[in-house]
Amino acid sequence: MKIDFVVNSLVAGGAERVLILLANHFDNKGHDVTIITFNEPEIFSANPTVKRIKLHDGKIKNHTIRSIINLYKIYSDKKNRPDILMPFMTQTNFIGALIGKLRGIKVVSAEHNNHLRKTDFIGKLARKYMYSKSDALTVLTKFDEEYYKSKGVNAYIMPNPCTFDIYKETERNRKKIILAVGDLNRYHHKGFDNLIPLIAPVLKKNKDWKLKLVGGGDEGTKLLKNLTKEHEIEDQVIFEGYSTKVSEIMAESEIYVLSSRTEGLPMVILEAFARGAACIAFDCITGPSDIIDSNKNGILIEDQNFQAMSEGLDKLINNPLLRIKLANEGAKSLEKYNIDTIYNNYLNIFKNIL
Repeated sequence: MKIDFVVNSLVAGGAERVLILLANHFDNKGHDVTIITFNEPEIFSANPTVKRIKLHDGKIKNHTIRSIINLYKIYSDKKNRPDILMPFMTQTNFIGALIGKLRGIKVVSAEHNNHLRKTDFIGKLARKYMYSKSDALTVLTKFDEEYYKSKGVNAYIMPNPCTFDIYKETERNRKKIILAVGDLNRYHHKGFDNLIPLIAPVLKKNKDWKLKLVGGGDEGTKLLKNLTKEHEIEDQVIFEGYSTKVSEIMAESEIYVLSSRTEGLPMVILEAFARGAACIAFDCITGPSDIIDSNKNGILIEDQNFQAMSEGLDKLINNPLLRIKLANEGAKSLEKYNIDTIYNNYLNIFKNIL
């Protein structure tokens, strides 16, 4: 099949990374794959055999109108039209669904945030009007599938794929590190501003343990460093900065903590499972409860209950057998997030709408 993926840009975000993984996998399976972007930058890159179309030019300043016009023009020639158009992210889904209807192209939109997450005017239009115009909509969790189906949308649960290899270790020999990964400028969304104060008493009780934060962002780094000084734990918090070696860092860390106020489906938990870290997460809306079966393959903490999270972290630090048990079960939980499983699920959707 001819499949066009559409996204605003290829910045270093989770949804963009999923798009690249899927585009490469469809390409590897012999499909004719193109990635279309509306803006720079391009941090991620696909297989050399994946075609690229950059619709970055135009005299119209309004990004949405410019993008609609440019995509409409591309598909004026029927030879350019794909069998399936796959826009990614809320605002791009609006553009993709509109052009799909105007040009008679089957559209499978991909929503990577939960429906409660705030969005702009175009995003609201996409959710209210255009998702029902898409031939299918993929969402990350049952919470969103039920919501969109109640609105007459042809919604399917499609989790993010995990492509980190499952880490094999003959014996557990890891650093005493509690790891958190994310854009530090999004400290409110990721809950890093809460993580520092709630983990401070835990680190003070366990002087040989450290918190490692992996992610870029000057504003967030400055704010969080000030918090570590305020709580007198600056010598136990490592600011790694942006890294291309998250897989290796996860494989040497004992614990992964997710402190987010809100999520879609956090890939970092899947990746931490694959790399053998014991995971603990706030049961925020949405995602963690779709992945973690509490006290079996990880620990779920009541959403934003800081005292309970502190106690859960302390429990993990002081119970190495529990860490091993959770890590082993986490790795066993990854089959439904396998890229081949997800690829076949997409083929089933295509079959249903074509």
